[in-house]
Amino acid sequence: MDPSVPSLWRRYRETEPSAPADLPAVFRFCDNQRDADACADLVVAGRKRATASSLVELERAGLRVPEAGHYAVITDWSGRARAVIRTTSVEIRKFSDVDEAFAIAEGEGDLTLEWWSAAHRAYFERVLADSGHRVDDDLQIACERFEVVMLA
Repeated sequence: MDPSVPSLWRRYRETEPSAPADLPAVFRFCDNQRDADACADLVVAGRKRATASSLVELERAGLRVPEAGHYAVITDWSGRARAVIRTTSVEIRKFSDVDEAFAIAEGEGDLTLEWWSAAHRAYFERVLADSGHRVDDDLQIACERFEVVMLA
């Protein structure tokens, strides 16, 4: 783990002593360096305030569905801490039920639902390729909204 991760969490806890003592989840967005770094930059810039994970993807990674109030440290592809976020809400929706408001909150691409759908369908097809699950309109998605509580 990059030393910037626990360092950022310690810094945050100094400003918010009620935050859990243990290091929270640490993750990067996406499945490739270009997109992961771009999404981390969007968080830092204040444009990205949501993320979407398929329930299958979470299950395969041994992760639970995020819950409101949970913290995470966001990193770039190399593992360097970029921000601490706190989940504000999570809704489980079918892929086809994700709406324009959520696409805008994700802050990626041209902020349209069309862009979101195409990019996320391609992403889910890549990460679920060997899972035996189909990526279709019924795929269950955890639509997570978050706030940035500290930047690196």
